[in-house]
Amino acid sequence: MADADVYDLYAVKYATHQRKAAANFVNPVDPHEAWPIDYFVWAAVSSSRTFVIDTGFKAETAKKRGRTFLRCPTEALALIGVDAKAVKDVIVTHFHYDHIGNFDLFPAATFHLQDREMAFATGRHMLNPKHGSSMNVDDVVGMVRHVYGKRVRFHDGDADLAPGISLHHIGGHTAGMQSVRVMTKRGRVVVASDAAHLYANMETRNPFPVIFELDKVLAGYDRLKALADSPDHVVPGHDPLVLKYYPAVSPKLAGIAVRLDAAPTRGRG
Repeated sequence: MADADVYDLYAVKYATHQRKAAANFVNPVDPHEAWPIDYFVWAAVSSSRTFVIDTGFKAETAKKRGRTFLRCPTEALALIGVDAKAVKDVIVTHFHYDHIGNFDLFPAATFHLQDREMAFATGRHMLNPKHGSSMNVDDVVGMVRHVYGKRVRFHDGDADLAPGISLHHIGGHTAGMQSVRVMTKRGRVVVASDAAHLYANMETRNPFPVIFELDKVLAGYDRLKALADSPDHVVPGHDPLVLKYYPAVSPKLAGIAVRLDAAPTRGRG
């Protein structure tokens, strides 16, 4: 495979939230156990193309929702040499507030998303606070404006974006939840995003409690593993362990940015 088909793959932390296990599992063993989550954006970079995966949230959103905001996601990307203003492809895994904000900071980008996610975020299910509370209406409206501005590329199910980069519709968490498979020097790595929030969600088949269709969440765990070269090649969307398992981009960025194209220091079986 040509060099241009092999990507450097990064996870970059931009926020965190101290919480209990009850917020992370449908059936927590101990609902009062401390179980924080982290918030990431991801970047796949080859010699010819860069794909940013999700765009995080803004400081004002963090304040409203009680999250600890560490840095703007675009500033986080800049730490690994990715200039948001120059990025031409952004993959939106789904429309929840922590994945779709800051779209306005990517002025040159085309946004890749699922048909079903746009329909979900602008349709009848948003009348139900169970689903609508995870959306920021201004972000959703902003993406609708990008549709009219011809800056959105819709996908109906799985799709190859470029050699070495593919989208995979999972559903479950939201109607249009999609994960991203990336060819790296260690093989095919799947950025699960919120198809699996934590390693423990997958390993115990005990899902994160924000659910649209439970059966698809559970089936999604199996699909993620089937898409990846091994369980060690599946990267969950919010697990602080990602920063412990993968090597830092540099000593200066320890605890902030890691390389997902390198083998993890601890296996997942």
